[in-house]
Amino acid sequence: MPRQPRNFENGGIYHIVNRGVEKRDIYLKPQDYSRFILGLEFCNTSEHVDIWNFINKADKETSDIFLSVSEKLKKQREENKRSDPIVELMAFTLMPNHYHLIVREIRENGISLFMQKIGGYTTYFNKQYDRVGPLFQSRYKSVVVKDDRQFMNTFVYVHTNPIELIESRWKDMQVKNKKKAIDWASSYKWSSYKNYLGEKNFSGVTKRDFFLEFFNGANGCKEVVEDWVSFKSDNAELGQEIIE
Repeated sequence: MPRQPRNFENGGIYHIVNRGVEKRDIYLKPQDYSRFILGLEFCNTSEHVDIWNFINKADKETSDIFLSVSEKLKKQREENKRSDPIVELMAFTLMPNHYHLIVREIRENGISLFMQKIGGYTTYFNKQYDRVGPLFQSRYKSVVVKDDRQFMNTFVYVHTNPIELIESRWKDMQVKNKKKAIDWASSYKWSSYKNYLGEKNFSGVTKRDFFLEFFNGANGCKEVVEDWVSFKSDNAELGQEIIE
């Protein structure tokens, strides 16, 4: 049966997740993370740009991890007079075998087109590692964010996801070292959280006005994330009882 089309509401905010086929890693080195983030920025247009082949070609001409390719793409964008963005990318986190995005629909079919373009990362990855076939498992999952509580929870969940890399049982309220977990989340490079704290880190990729206003600025964003980590840490014993 053909897949049913997605129904994204104009102005709606969605939490989008996709992972590697068979839960395989989709980023094998720092360059892969940075290239995917480049894709998040330069796929956000209605113009038809073969971004992933362009990146592969540019990679052969430079040894720089991020900036040289970014400059080439920005120059091409200026030459082509890139159209307005098709989505509002509000937040992201990349994990070794999956990614999280928070995206607002700002024009009809914007999210669908954006995700279709992002799926082209497979082209980049397969050429880099001399492989064939799909990289992602089936379709991406999307969940509409409906109310204030869900806005808060989604923001926190996306930006604390990297804690799983050092606290494997974090989802079961098993955060053993609160300070280490907080420091890890706030320094994790492949996420928009550092931008929300006021640091420069792929800052042109996301539009952060909504959440900064929602949490009353960078300190509010920091507070809600750290409160969550503290709750997980302070209730670790309860989490262990639930598991047992």
